[in-house]
Formats: sequence, C-alpha cells, structure tokens
Amino acid sequence: MILTLYEPFRHWSETGSVYILSDPHFGDSSCKLMDPGWIEPEEQVSRINALVMKNDTFVCLGDVGDASFVKQIKAGKKILLLGNHDKKKDYKGLFDEIYDGPLLIAEKIILSHEPVYGLPWCLNIHGHDHSNIESYKEGCKHLNLAANVCGYTPVSLGKLIKGGILSDITSIHRITINDRVIERKEKLKSLPIGISDYVRAQF
Repeated sequence: MILTLYEPFRHWSETGSVYILSDPHFGDSSCKLMDPGWIEPEEQVSRINALVMKNDTFVCLGDVGDASFVKQIKAGKKILLLGNHDKKKDYKGLFDEIYDGPLLIAEKIILSHEPVYGLPWCLNIHGHDHSNIESYKEGCKHLNLAANVCGYTPVSLGKLIKGGILSDITSIHRITINDRVIERKEKLKSLPIGISDYVRAQF
C-alpha cells in the first residue's frame, strides 16, 4: 500500500505495485519515422508483462494505440489518462478508470500526458515528449515516461518514492508558510522603528 497516495487513488496499491508508462502507441507505424528503434507492440506488451503481475495496477499516461493490445496486459487494474491521440470511446471496458486531464494523486505527485509547468511543489510524471529534449521551464520536477524514452519499461511508483525522488521537493504547505514569513518580514521592515519593535514583541 502506498500510503502517500490520496485516498481516491490508494486502492491502486491495495493488492500490489503501481506501474506507470506512457505513449506505447501500440501498432502505430508512424512511430518508426519518429524513432527508427521503435519496437513492435508484441515486444512492448512482453516487456510490460515481465514486470506487471495480476495483482498490480498499470497506469498508462496516454497515447495507447491499438486497443486490442490492452487486453494482453496482465495487470489486475488498468488506469488511463487520455493522451492527445486517444478517444475515450475506443478504450471503454478495457481500462477500469479513464481520466481526461492531469491527476494530483499525492501531495507532491501529479500525473499528466503532456508535461505541466509552474508547480514547484510537485513531481510531474508524464509522457508525450518522445525526443526527451523538452525545454522544461522552472517549476515542476519532471519524469518523462514516454515509452521510447524509458526503454518501453513501466516504472514502479512505490520504488520511485522509496528511492527518494520526492526528497528535494518542498510541499505546497511549506512554500505557503515560507512565503508568508517573508511577506511578514517585509512588512515589518516598512514600519517605523518604534512600531516595528512593538509588533515584534507581540510575536
């Protein structure tokens, strides 16, 4: 059980591990034009099933491709965040949960298809960027799990967390408190000396 997950998503880890991958583009022949090393969908499913067991949850961050390959994935629970190439109707009945946009699944973790920016209090796990040269703006810490970028191999969310990937991210609560302290200090500086001493003495 991954206790850091928010309650609505904690059931993902109730019986096993949570594995995440993005952009398999199963059976999409145009992927070879983008990346000549793109592997066949059967090999992708084989790599997924080498890790993901029946008790586990498989989270796909979008751009699934041929829906028939989803049936071959062994995971007990399958979750989809729709990508820019996905239509919800194509995957109904194949995924247990389907989401249209980014998901804040824990205090410091946001899942999305495309990278998100300007959120310094979270790790953004995403796909979409097949070249892995996105010029990420200041803000979120990013982990790109587009299939060809991560070796077509799903990543264990639990292992990421245990490995300390969140340790250098300051929570939104701490950022808010720090900002308030700085704001208060600035206000005190602007007060006349006698008054500022009196205000400081009250705290």
